Amino acid sequence: MSLTDTPRANRLHIGLFGKRNSGKSSLVNALTNQKISVVSDVAGTTTDPVYKSMEIYGIGPCVFIDTAGFDDVGQLGSLRVDKTKLASEKTDIALVLFSDFAMAEELKWVEYFQGQKTAVLAVINKADLLQDRVEELQTAIKEKSGLDALVVSAKDRKGIEEIRAAIIRLLPEDYEVKSITGGLAKEGDTILLIMPQDIQAPKGRLILPQVQTLRDLLDKKCLVLSATADKIDQALASLKEPPALIITDSQVFSLVYEKKPATSKLTSFSILFANYKGDLDFFTASAKAIDDLTEASHVLIAEACTHAPLGEDIGRVKIPRLLQQNIGQNIKITTVSGTDFPADLAPYDLVIQCGACMFNRKYVLSRAEKARHQNVPMTNYGVVLAHFAGILDKIDLH
Repeated sequence: MSLTDTPRANRLHIGLFGKRNSGKSSLVNALTNQKISVVSDVAGTTTDPVYKSMEIYGIGPCVFIDTAGFDDVGQLGSLRVDKTKLASEKTDIALVLFSDFAMAEELKWVEYFQGQKTAVLAVINKADLLQDRVEELQTAIKEKSGLDALVVSAKDRKGIEEIRAAIIRLLPEDYEVKSITGGLAKEGDTILLIMPQDIQAPKGRLILPQVQTLRDLLDKKCLVLSATADKIDQALASLKEPPALIITDSQVFSLVYEKKPATSKLTSFSILFANYKGDLDFFTASAKAIDDLTEASHVLIAEACTHAPLGEDIGRVKIPRLLQQNIGQNIKITTVSGTDFPADLAPYDLVIQCGACMFNRKYVLSRAEKARHQNVPMTNYGVVLAHFAGILDKIDLH
């Protein structure tokens, strides 16, 4: 990804789901006008989901996900279906492909997506093979799912523009207007960014949340001043008026809070992303569960990144250290990374999610919903650090 690219996590995710050999790969290629996925008459050609970032007129930055058939069989087939289920948790708009009248599996997936409040588009693919039975299949889908199925033929490129138009109609209401800084910053505001450059930010680079927040502020036409934590006094002294907002790395919350002007709002990159990508109200309410933890408790720390742990890593070192110092050395802590998130959260007394700059909002919300459904509190790195610093009620969340 280049510096000019929209990160995948910020793109609309459009997933294609259907049986093996239902034409998902052909449809992806037709929609993107590129040969992204391998097309074959052999069922099961697509194994792991294929992700392709695109810019589509009327839709904007998006990611098409070509998944394995949800009817795959065998041990490997089961693993492929698991990958398809994971892709479904990241999907903002689902295209469910119907290719014949045996549609029990397709209807289950439609019901699943509707239960997850995911926009669903029913598609009759390979219409060229169905010929005069297309209308009959449309009627059957309507009766059983309530969806008006679009008819396409990826082979003949018929119905492709109708698919694009339907995707545009299904765009989430906040797709265009979602802002990282929300109502905390407006045009003309002076914003101070406190950005420690430690081992987590390789020399010559900024970490992704810093880059994305900076871009968000520039888009709002804010005046932005950046400094490391040891230069906060000089940064404040260089300004005629206190900054409207200070955004800091969560690890130096306490230091920045002590030095901030009374009129300046304060938040962190992690808390901004908790609101931008997840359910901040749920995360802040769940922070109260920290006070009920004991040495017999079990905490799950979930990282989005799959990097090798480094010295002073926030998720693997700093937060575990705080938990041990405040709760007890014997508290059990389990760390997972990437998409390795347990389906069963019952063994855990608290889930702590990272800022999730590498995940899209739909996937983080699916994790939050899973935790809420299982009555397990779930919070966020920045919220946890603010809680331990004793300033969670003194910082600006929205």
